[in-house]
Amino acid sequence: MLSLKDQRTSRVAFAGKILFSFGLFFALSQNSSALAQVAAPPPPAVGVLKAVKKPITEKDEFNGRIQAINRVDIVARVTAYVEKVAFKDGQEVKKGDLLYQLEQPPFEADLDAKKAVADQMQAQLQNANAALDRAQTLMKGPAGLQSTLDSALATQRSYQAQLLGAQASVKQSEINLGYTEITSPIDGKIGRTAITPGNVVSPGSGTLVTIVGQDPMYVLFPVSVRTLLALRDQYVPKGGFNAVVIRLTLPDGHVYNQTGKLTFADNTVQTATDTITLRATIANPAILDSANKPGQNPVRELTDGEFVTVDLEGVEPVEVLSIPRSAVLTDQRGDYVYVVDADNKAQRRDIQLGQSTPADASILGGLKEGELVVVEGIQRVHAGQLVSPGPPTPGPSTSSSVPK
Repeated sequence: MLSLKDQRTSRVAFAGKILFSFGLFFALSQNSSALAQVAAPPPPAVGVLKAVKKPITEKDEFNGRIQAINRVDIVARVTAYVEKVAFKDGQEVKKGDLLYQLEQPPFEADLDAKKAVADQMQAQLQNANAALDRAQTLMKGPAGLQSTLDSALATQRSYQAQLLGAQASVKQSEINLGYTEITSPIDGKIGRTAITPGNVVSPGSGTLVTIVGQDPMYVLFPVSVRTLLALRDQYVPKGGFNAVVIRLTLPDGHVYNQTGKLTFADNTVQTATDTITLRATIANPAILDSANKPGQNPVRELTDGEFVTVDLEGVEPVEVLSIPRSAVLTDQRGDYVYVVDADNKAQRRDIQLGQSTPADASILGGLKEGELVVVEGIQRVHAGQLVSPGPPTPGPSTSSSVPK
């Protein structure tokens, strides 16, 4: 059993240990707090730009097709042998160019026979006119008979009518003879002939060849009624058809170098698709060769029936609030951006997008001019977070180019 002295010594040692442990715990706590304060990361640096108004060209995109303004199916008007095909498949022809030469001698012989009948009727009419003159002279004296005058008058009128019929037959034969030379009624590109020399053609032979006009061309594209109403409200106050231009993107992706003019809107809604067809007219010049000439057989970029992308653009640019397209994020709630407020905190801002390009986005609502929009370092930001705003790194994400 410990003595009173030993017990007192043991209690003092135990109290010292408790004090030492408490002091060590306090020291460690203070050091941990200091270390935590030192390790706290600074606010993330982000690049910001002001939302500003920029002039942009308003544009609506549709699918369309090229259609020739003039298209003619060539058919035979008479029955005859084909003596000559005067064109090469696929070449361009002018109005009046000879396409087919049909056998002419039978039609020339028929014309000569009709002319002979007409000449005979002319001679008989002249004789009838002389007989009528004599009968009218005799009526002035006692030897004249009314019956003789009436007969002479009837004969004269009969031959006169027969002459008119003969002359009409001559005219018809001349027309038929003219039909033996089949010429082009329009300028255009000719297709593949369906008939060759030595064959017999007739009005029942069908289409011999098709000619398609080349310059200018139509562009037809359907527009939903809802979109058409919006376009009407947008452009009618600015001049209607004159307030827009048409640009085409061809199937290979390149933009056609001619602009078109909107000229027609259909007067009926297609009930199956709830669309109205619009039509524009656009030039289709020949592609020039190295000598700056169209060449012997011109080549053109637009072809009848070709599928194209149609851009309907406003003539006058409009001022809209614009930010870099890379600043726009999208989730289930819609499109949004992060803006930096006066306390350097990032705030989510839901927006309504207008027409956009890969570089720029136009803002219809949700954002005010002059607000600072995060365009760089967005992946490090969340709503309510303290950030360190600064100018963005120059590059594609901060491009301020405006589509033309």
